[in-house]
Amino acid sequence: MVTVLQDIIAGVREDLDARRRTLPLEELKVRAAAAPRALDGFAALGGGRDERPDLRVIAEVKRRSPSKGELAGIADPAALAGRYAGGGASVISVLTEERRFGGSLADLDAVRAAVDIPVLRKDFTCDPYMIWEARAHGADLVLLIVAALDDGELRDYLALTHELGMDAIVETHTAGEIARAVAVGARIIGINVRNLKTLAVDRSTFAALAGNIPAGPVVIAESGVRDAGDVRHYAGHGANAVLVGEALVRDATPRERITEFRQAGAEAIAALRLGTH
Repeated sequence: MVTVLQDIIAGVREDLDARRRTLPLEELKVRAAAAPRALDGFAALGGGRDERPDLRVIAEVKRRSPSKGELAGIADPAALAGRYAGGGASVISVLTEERRFGGSLADLDAVRAAVDIPVLRKDFTCDPYMIWEARAHGADLVLLIVAALDDGELRDYLALTHELGMDAIVETHTAGEIARAVAVGARIIGINVRNLKTLAVDRSTFAALAGNIPAGPVVIAESGVRDAGDVRHYAGHGANAVLVGEALVRDATPRERITEFRQAGAEAIAALRLGTH
Protein backbone atom coordinates (compact mmCIF):
# COMPACT_ATOMS: atom_id res chain seq x y z
CA MET A 1 0.00 0.00 0.00
CA VAL A 2 1.37 3.39 -1.01
CA THR A 3 1.72 5.77 1.94
CA VAL A 4 0.85 9.46 1.86
CA LEU A 5 4.58 10.26 1.99
CA GLN A 6 5.38 7.95 -0.92
CA ASP A 7 2.55 9.43 -2.98
CA ILE A 8 3.72 12.99 -2.34
CA ILE A 9 7.32 12.12 -3.22
CA ALA A 10 6.23 10.47 -6.47
CA GLY A 11 4.68 13.78 -7.51
CA VAL A 12 7.72 15.72 -6.33
CA ARG A 13 9.96 13.54 -8.52
CA GLU A 14 7.79 14.15 -11.58
CA ASP A 15 7.87 17.90 -11.08
CA LEU A 16 11.61 17.76 -10.37
CA ASP A 17 12.28 15.91 -13.63
CA ALA A 18 10.46 18.64 -15.53
CA ARG A 19 12.53 21.37 -13.88
CA ARG A 20 15.76 19.46 -14.50
CA ARG A 21 15.00 19.24 -18.20
CA THR A 22 14.63 23.03 -18.25
CA LEU A 23 17.66 23.77 -16.06
CA PRO A 24 20.46 21.16 -16.07
CA LEU A 25 22.36 20.53 -12.82
CA GLU A 26 25.60 22.11 -14.04
CA GLU A 27 23.84 25.38 -14.83
CA LEU A 28 22.02 25.21 -11.51
CA LYS A 29 25.36 24.86 -9.71
CA VAL A 30 26.58 28.06 -11.37
CA ARG A 31 23.51 29.89 -10.08
CA ALA A 32 24.00 28.46 -6.60
CA ALA A 33 27.61 29.64 -6.56
CA ALA A 34 26.47 33.14 -7.50
CA ALA A 35 23.89 33.35 -4.71
CA PRO A 36 24.66 35.41 -1.61
CA ARG A 37 26.23 33.43 1.20
CA ALA A 38 23.74 31.48 3.31
CA LEU A 39 22.71 32.85 6.69
CA ASP A 40 23.40 30.80 9.81
CA GLY A 41 20.18 28.93 10.50
CA PHE A 42 21.69 26.89 13.33
CA ALA A 43 22.67 30.02 15.24
CA ALA A 44 19.33 31.68 14.48
CA LEU A 45 17.61 28.76 16.21
CA GLY A 46 19.81 29.13 19.27
CA GLY A 47 22.39 26.54 18.34
CA GLY A 48 25.96 26.71 19.50
CA ARG A 49 25.18 28.19 22.91
CA ASP A 50 25.46 26.50 26.28
CA GLU A 51 22.13 27.94 27.31
CA ARG A 52 19.01 28.57 25.24
CA PRO A 53 16.92 30.85 27.42
CA ASP A 54 14.14 31.50 24.97
CA LEU A 55 12.01 29.66 22.45
CA ARG A 56 12.48 30.32 18.74
CA VAL A 57 9.64 30.34 16.23
CA ILE A 58 9.85 29.05 12.67
CA ALA A 59 6.89 30.69 10.92
CA GLU A 60 5.56 29.04 7.80
CA VAL A 61 4.16 30.32 4.52
CA LYS A 62 1.68 27.54 3.79
CA ARG A 63 -1.40 27.70 1.56
CA ARG A 64 -2.82 24.21 2.04
CA SER A 65 -2.04 20.74 3.33
CA PRO A 66 -3.12 17.14 2.65
CA SER A 67 -4.74 16.90 6.09
CA LYS A 68 -6.64 20.21 6.18
CA GLY A 69 -7.01 21.21 2.54
CA GLU A 70 -7.08 24.95 1.81
CA LEU A 71 -5.69 27.05 4.64
CA ALA A 72 -5.11 30.54 3.23
CA GLY A 73 -4.83 32.23 -0.14
CA ILE A 74 -1.61 34.14 0.67
CA ALA A 75 -1.65 36.45 -2.34
CA ASP A 76 1.50 38.18 -1.06
CA PRO A 77 3.91 35.74 0.64
CA ALA A 78 6.55 38.48 0.98
CA ALA A 79 4.19 40.66 3.01
CA LEU A 80 3.25 37.73 5.25
CA ALA A 81 6.90 36.89 5.80
CA GLY A 82 7.51 40.53 6.74
CA ARG A 83 4.83 40.31 9.40
CA TYR A 84 6.35 37.09 10.69
CA ALA A 85 9.77 38.70 10.96
CA GLY A 86 8.24 41.73 12.65
CA GLY A 87 6.77 39.48 15.32
CA GLY A 88 10.15 38.00 16.10
CA ALA A 89 10.25 34.81 14.03
CA SER A 90 13.78 33.40 13.85
CA VAL A 91 13.31 31.54 10.56
CA ILE A 92 10.72 31.74 7.77
CA SER A 93 9.67 28.38 6.33
CA VAL A 94 8.38 28.40 2.75
CA LEU A 95 6.51 25.41 1.34
CA THR A 96 7.63 24.91 -2.25
CA GLU A 97 5.80 21.64 -2.99
CA GLU A 98 3.12 22.42 -5.55
CA ARG A 99 0.65 19.54 -5.80
CA ARG A 100 -0.41 19.07 -2.18
CA PHE A 101 0.69 22.33 -0.57
CA GLY A 102 0.23 24.93 -3.31
CA GLY A 103 3.76 26.27 -2.93
CA SER A 104 6.42 27.22 -5.44
CA LEU A 105 9.99 28.38 -5.86
CA ALA A 106 8.50 31.77 -6.75
CA ASP A 107 7.20 31.97 -3.18
CA LEU A 108 10.70 31.22 -1.94
CA ASP A 109 12.15 33.95 -4.13
CA ALA A 110 9.59 36.48 -2.89
CA VAL A 111 10.20 35.70 0.76
CA ARG A 112 13.97 35.67 0.38
CA ALA A 113 13.86 39.16 -1.11
CA ALA A 114 11.63 40.45 1.68
CA VAL A 115 13.38 39.37 4.89
CA ASP A 116 16.91 39.38 6.28
CA ILE A 117 16.54 36.33 8.53
CA PRO A 118 17.18 32.70 7.54
CA VAL A 119 14.72 31.05 5.16
CA LEU A 120 13.91 27.34 5.08
CA ARG A 121 12.94 25.69 1.83
CA LYS A 122 10.38 23.18 3.08
CA ASP A 123 9.88 20.42 0.57
CA PHE A 124 10.24 16.67 0.24
CA THR A 125 13.93 16.56 -0.60
CA CYS A 126 14.53 13.40 -2.60
CA ASP A 127 17.43 14.32 -4.87
CA PRO A 128 20.64 16.38 -4.52
CA TYR A 129 19.33 18.63 -7.30
CA MET A 130 16.77 20.02 -4.84
CA ILE A 131 19.51 21.06 -2.40
CA TRP A 132 21.44 22.89 -5.12
CA GLU A 133 18.12 24.41 -6.21
CA ALA A 134 17.38 25.63 -2.68
CA ARG A 135 20.77 27.36 -2.49
CA ALA A 136 20.36 28.90 -5.94
CA HIS A 137 17.07 30.44 -4.77
CA GLY A 138 18.63 31.84 -1.60
CA ALA A 139 17.47 29.29 0.97
CA ASP A 140 19.57 28.97 4.11
CA LEU A 141 18.07 25.70 5.32
CA VAL A 142 16.45 22.64 3.75
CA LEU A 143 14.25 19.90 5.17
CA LEU A 144 15.49 16.30 5.21
CA ILE A 145 12.81 13.77 6.21
CA VAL A 146 14.41 10.66 7.69
CA ALA A 147 11.43 8.49 6.70
CA ALA A 148 11.95 9.44 3.05
CA LEU A 149 15.69 8.69 2.85
CA ASP A 150 17.96 5.72 3.42
CA ASP A 151 21.04 6.11 5.61
CA GLY A 152 23.36 6.79 2.67
CA GLU A 153 21.09 9.46 1.22
CA LEU A 154 20.60 11.07 4.61
CA ARG A 155 24.34 11.24 5.23
CA ASP A 156 25.16 12.48 1.71
CA TYR A 157 22.35 15.06 1.58
CA LEU A 158 23.33 16.44 4.96
CA ALA A 159 26.97 16.65 3.87
CA LEU A 160 26.00 18.49 0.67
CA THR A 161 23.84 20.90 2.64
CA HIS A 162 26.80 21.79 4.88
CA GLU A 163 29.16 21.95 1.89
CA LEU A 164 26.91 24.65 0.43
CA GLY A 165 27.01 26.58 3.71
CA MET A 166 23.44 25.74 4.65
CA ASP A 167 21.81 23.88 7.51
CA ALA A 168 19.22 21.13 7.45
CA ILE A 169 16.28 20.41 9.69
CA VAL A 170 16.34 16.62 9.95
CA GLU A 171 12.76 15.56 10.56
CA THR A 172 11.92 12.48 12.63
CA HIS A 173 8.77 10.70 13.77
CA THR A 174 10.07 7.76 15.83
CA ALA A 175 12.87 6.85 18.24
CA GLY A 176 14.52 4.84 15.47
CA GLU A 177 14.53 7.84 13.15
CA ILE A 178 16.01 10.02 15.89
CA ALA A 179 18.82 7.48 16.31
CA ARG A 180 19.48 7.66 12.56
CA ALA A 181 19.52 11.48 12.64
CA VAL A 182 21.95 11.51 15.55
CA ALA A 183 24.17 8.93 13.83
CA VAL A 184 24.72 11.17 10.80
CA GLY A 185 25.51 14.18 12.97
CA ALA A 186 22.33 16.22 12.52
CA ARG A 187 22.66 19.59 14.27
CA ILE A 188 18.95 20.44 14.03
CA ILE A 189 16.46 17.66 14.73
CA GLY A 190 12.73 18.08 14.31
CA ILE A 191 10.13 15.83 15.88
CA ASN A 192 6.97 15.86 13.77
CA VAL A 193 4.00 14.72 15.83
CA ARG A 194 1.87 14.08 12.74
CA ASN A 195 1.44 10.41 11.86
CA LEU A 196 2.64 9.88 8.29
CA LYS A 197 0.10 7.11 7.67
CA THR A 198 -3.05 8.65 9.13
CA LEU A 199 -2.04 12.36 9.17
CA ALA A 200 -3.43 12.54 12.71
CA VAL A 201 -1.64 14.76 15.24
CA ASP A 202 -0.65 13.42 18.66
CA ARG A 203 1.07 16.13 20.70
CA SER A 204 2.13 13.60 23.35
CA THR A 205 4.54 12.14 20.79
CA PHE A 206 6.96 15.01 21.34
CA ALA A 207 7.31 14.42 25.08
CA ALA A 208 7.71 10.69 24.46
CA LEU A 209 10.53 11.15 21.94
CA ALA A 210 12.43 14.32 22.88
CA GLY A 211 14.48 12.54 25.55
CA ASN A 212 16.10 10.44 22.83
CA ILE A 213 17.93 13.49 21.47
CA PRO A 214 21.29 14.08 23.20
CA ALA A 215 22.55 17.47 24.29
CA GLY A 216 23.89 19.55 21.41
CA PRO A 217 21.36 19.53 18.55
CA VAL A 218 18.62 22.13 18.34
CA VAL A 219 15.29 20.40 19.01
CA ILE A 220 12.24 21.52 17.04
CA ALA A 221 8.61 20.60 17.68
CA GLU A 222 6.72 20.30 14.41
CA SER A 223 2.94 20.21 13.89
CA GLY A 224 0.11 20.66 16.32
CA VAL A 225 0.64 24.23 17.53
CA ARG A 226 -2.80 25.77 17.92
CA ASP A 227 -2.21 28.27 20.69
CA ALA A 228 0.15 29.40 23.45
CA GLY A 229 -0.79 26.36 25.53
CA ASP A 230 0.64 24.03 22.91
CA VAL A 231 3.80 26.12 22.77
CA ARG A 232 4.18 25.86 26.54
CA HIS A 233 3.71 22.10 26.32
CA TYR A 234 6.45 21.67 23.72
CA ALA A 235 8.86 24.09 25.40
CA GLY A 236 8.26 22.42 28.74
CA HIS A 237 9.33 19.10 27.26
CA GLY A 238 12.57 20.34 25.75
CA ALA A 239 11.75 22.09 22.48
CA ASN A 240 14.17 24.85 21.54
CA ALA A 241 11.91 25.96 18.68
CA VAL A 242 8.45 25.35 17.26
CA LEU A 243 7.47 25.25 13.61
CA VAL A 244 4.05 26.82 13.10
CA GLY A 245 2.06 26.99 9.88
CA GLU A 246 -1.71 26.64 10.04
CA ALA A 247 -2.19 28.64 13.25
CA LEU A 248 -0.35 31.61 11.75
CA VAL A 249 -1.69 31.66 8.18
CA ARG A 250 -5.24 31.51 9.54
CA ASP A 251 -4.63 34.26 12.10
CA ALA A 252 -5.50 37.85 11.24
CA THR A 253 -2.67 39.09 13.47
CA PRO A 254 0.27 36.70 12.95
CA ARG A 255 2.82 39.23 14.18
CA GLU A 256 1.14 39.45 17.58
CA ARG A 257 0.63 35.69 17.71
CA ILE A 258 4.33 35.01 17.21
CA THR A 259 5.19 37.44 19.99
CA GLU A 260 2.70 35.60 22.22
CA PHE A 261 4.18 32.22 21.34
CA ARG A 262 7.69 33.40 22.10
CA GLN A 263 6.62 34.72 25.48
CA ALA A 264 4.79 31.49 26.33
CA GLY A 265 7.83 29.47 25.37
CA ALA A 266 10.18 31.62 27.43
CA GLU A 267 7.93 31.21 30.48
CA ALA A 268 7.84 27.43 30.07
CA ILE A 269 11.61 27.20 29.69
CA ALA A 270 12.11 29.36 32.78
CA ALA A 271 9.76 27.13 34.76
CA LEU A 272 11.57 24.05 33.52
CA ARG A 273 14.88 25.40 34.77
CA LEU A 274 13.41 26.27 38.13
CA GLY A 275 11.96 22.79 38.42
CA THR A 276 8.38 24.03 38.63
CA HIS A 277 7.20 22.55 35.32
